[in-house]
Amino acid sequence: MAVTELTDEYRAYFDEGRARALALGNRGPVRFIGGGALHPDIVEAYWRTGFYVFEGLINDQELADITDDFNDLRRRLPTHRGSATNHNGTTAFGSDLEARTVIWGKALADPVGSTSASHGRHPVKMVEPTPGADAPDEVIYVLQGTLQCSDAHLRLYGHPDLLGIAAALNGDDFTPFNEGIFIKDPGLGPSVAWHRDGVTHWDSPDWDQGTHGFNMMAQVYGCGPENGVWVVNGSHKQRKADISAMADEAGSDRLANAVPLVCAPGDVAIVNRQAIHGSFPNTSSEPRVTLNMGFHRRASVLGAMGSGIHGVVGELDEERIAKRSEMIGWAISARQQQYPDEEPFDYQPLRGQTFEWNEQARAEIRDYSLLDLSI
Repeated sequence: MAVTELTDEYRAYFDEGRARALALGNRGPVRFIGGGALHPDIVEAYWRTGFYVFEGLINDQELADITDDFNDLRRRLPTHRGSATNHNGTTAFGSDLEARTVIWGKALADPVGSTSASHGRHPVKMVEPTPGADAPDEVIYVLQGTLQCSDAHLRLYGHPDLLGIAAALNGDDFTPFNEGIFIKDPGLGPSVAWHRDGVTHWDSPDWDQGTHGFNMMAQVYGCGPENGVWVVNGSHKQRKADISAMADEAGSDRLANAVPLVCAPGDVAIVNRQAIHGSFPNTSSEPRVTLNMGFHRRASVLGAMGSGIHGVVGELDEERIAKRSEMIGWAISARQQQYPDEEPFDYQPLRGQTFEWNEQARAEIRDYSLLDLSI
């Protein structure tokens, strides 16, 4: 599919960004050192840069399972915006749910930059190349609440190493945040304008570099500068940041000190939600499919008012946190059924409770993302 070529300036920016990213020293296999602690080199690199790439965390067997499951999920998505049916002629995922689950955008466009969307946290418009003549008018680029429609995503969510990372960085009583799948098809995938995810605690007296949690980004096909997420190195440490001024200084949407996530299939990146990050439209020939999983410190969530960007507005009290955290229990159970020889993760807040993943449980988690813990 032919698209308008990006300028030489963008190609140079992409090449330079890749080189800078690979020189940061914040990538490698997951390493625990006992008592559930991450290796101090990993912890130092994550807090220094605001992100870390765990290489090869998903093995080939599970990656094949995820890929097959995603291909099946695509056939269950609506044929067009507003459609209640999918390409199989049956009920499309999301069409019978209350929560917003399927997000559309124009090919290679910037759906949210310089708009009031998500509390106006995307102040800069990204470059918008012209898609090929045969491109569809709109494409699906984000799915939300995907643990209820993708068993492979649910099983990945229960991965003991992923949950171990969450416990090591956010405490044993960590909480969920939100899950979804980002789809950046080659020559079609829209951009996600530069932004910071957190909106609730910037002025809190106890704010620090980890207050708004982090997202895990599991890569199905890998990613690079052309189709992946970019992060402004170290920006998670800044209480205040003016993204518009940064773009003005750069003279474009090519922000200085930003580097791309460079990942192979099966790598999992964690990105601090306070870091300035975004992605360019995918003008490359390579797809990106990212399974997103977010986690918080309990202290950041308990008693806060949900932002409404994910889930519904309302107080994040003990009851809501406990109910939303049950998704971890269901995920651990589903994973144990698939991988019975693997030592399951012991999630502290659910100790003493029993979870058995079955069709009754599948019905129980319907529209679970309405309870997302968005801060």
